[in-house]
Amino acid sequence: MDNRSVSLMTKTIVYAVMILFAVLSIYPIFWLVIQSFKSNQVYLTTNKLSLPAEWFLGNYSFVWIRGGFSNFFVNSVIYSVVTVSVVVLLSNMAGFAFAKIKYRITPLLHGLFIVGILLTIQSILIPLFLMMNAVNLLNTRLGILIPYIALGLPMGVYLCTDFIRGIHDELVEAARIDGAGFLRIFARIIFPMCAPVSVTLAIITFTATWNEFILMNLMTAGDKYKSIPAAVGRFAGSLGSDYGKLFTSLTISLLPILIFYLIFRNQITKGVAAGAVKG
Repeated sequence: MDNRSVSLMTKTIVYAVMILFAVLSIYPIFWLVIQSFKSNQVYLTTNKLSLPAEWFLGNYSFVWIRGGFSNFFVNSVIYSVVTVSVVVLLSNMAGFAFAKIKYRITPLLHGLFIVGILLTIQSILIPLFLMMNAVNLLNTRLGILIPYIALGLPMGVYLCTDFIRGIHDELVEAARIDGAGFLRIFARIIFPMCAPVSVTLAIITFTATWNEFILMNLMTAGDKYKSIPAAVGRFAGSLGSDYGKLFTSLTISLLPILIFYLIFRNQITKGVAAGAVKG
């Protein structure tokens, strides 16, 4: 067997594996969307893998209007947009300071941030609840946003610091010689160059914030400030589920994540490639 045949066989196997993984990844999403167009009765009495005989749109109007999903959706958008914006900005600023501004205390401060990666929401729920209660921030958007931002910063600082270390020191030194301050250097040079890692961090933070349930449910009472994960639970319970409306709520909650990823997928690829080149 010549080299050309071996190369063709290798490509065929690689493409076959990639197609298999693509199908395994896409089909569950396709199945979820299809089921959202079935009424609960149709779903329970027909083949679970079949297409709807009649496309039922009532689930969407019920979930969005009567189910109050619009309020939950707006809250999720607010939490996600604010958290992502603040985490990306502060992580890049801290990463620039830790990577390019050398002081004796820099390693200690950087280490304290990195230790935060080891913390989980479950491990800090009780002290966090007591602290928020003491400052009267329970059942407020600010009481949810502050923990979200704080929990997103350790990973953000770690990623941004490592990325900015790969930027040549000569760029910063040349800007300093020209009279630029650190804030101007960050805004004009460092931050624009950190677009790949910023987008990667934004997607990680957006996904975590959009899907977070435990902290949001603990810090809020009533539906006014709750987000989408709480709304999904309305259509599933121990006494029974309305599967059509449940699949509809899951579809609506999934779409923003997919759209966000599709818009910034090229930047993610650039971020991975940049990390590989640096490594």
